[in-house]
Amino acid sequence: MSGQLKETRERIASVKSTQQITKAMKMVSAAKLRKATQAITEMRPYADRLNKIMVNILSNVEGDASISFAKERPVEKMAIVVNTSNRGLAGAFNANIGKETVTLLSKYKELQDQGKIDIIFIGKKGYDFLKSKCEGCNIIQDYIGLGADLSYDNMSQMSSKLMNDFIEGNYDKIYVVYSQFKNAAVQFPKAVQFLPVAKLVGSKEKSDQKSDYIFEPSKEKLLQELIPSILQTSFHKYVLDTNAGEHGARMTAMDKATENANDLLRDLKIAYNKARQEAITNEILEIVGGAAALEG
Repeated sequence: MSGQLKETRERIASVKSTQQITKAMKMVSAAKLRKATQAITEMRPYADRLNKIMVNILSNVEGDASISFAKERPVEKMAIVVNTSNRGLAGAFNANIGKETVTLLSKYKELQDQGKIDIIFIGKKGYDFLKSKCEGCNIIQDYIGLGADLSYDNMSQMSSKLMNDFIEGNYDKIYVVYSQFKNAAVQFPKAVQFLPVAKLVGSKEKSDQKSDYIFEPSKEKLLQELIPSILQTSFHKYVLDTNAGEHGARMTAMDKATENANDLLRDLKIAYNKARQEAITNEILEIVGGAAALEG
């Protein structure tokens, strides 16, 4: 009985220690979430509006002015940028992004079997999840630690490299898989086409209504400067979305873990008190039995 009491006490102490860690991690994630939420809420309207402007312009210009960033060509090789976190303990956050990537890969099974898909990882957890599920793909880990610095300048280096690879014909299509942040409890894994820039698709009536743009300076020069900047901003938004989603998911997971620790502590304390009462009762019975034996 004493062994059972000791084991229960040790389990209670272990759960309390774990609970302190989960509480601390929840507080840290909550602090980081506030900063990350502010960053994405300030960036998203700006990036979305710029992206709409870019798509609208490219859908209304003709000829060479549509530039190579919007040029559709047969897909012979493609890249998928998988943006996850470097750390775990965030519930199903990273796994959901990984599953979205697997779903995307299933649409290009032939290219995957031919080894013509490059998987580029931002974040270690995406690599850990997908390294055994992307058979036939080329795994690129050069940017796996890029999420440590979320500045625009740092992210634009990678987006510029992707754009150059597309222009040079190294890739015919580039996707970005990330987690769209809604709130601390809800994040949506998404796979978006980064390049080529998708044009507007609408009814025939809408397609006949061409916008009349006046370009200053020339159309070609303006688009060559404008489109890369907008694409870099969109890429930065994807990373900020994932960053906010990571902290929201981790805060939610740690909050749930803390609640589970409370439930477990309650059950352990009940079991401990029950075992302790049994031990006291047995000791009393032994004393009474000994006294009765002496009287006899």
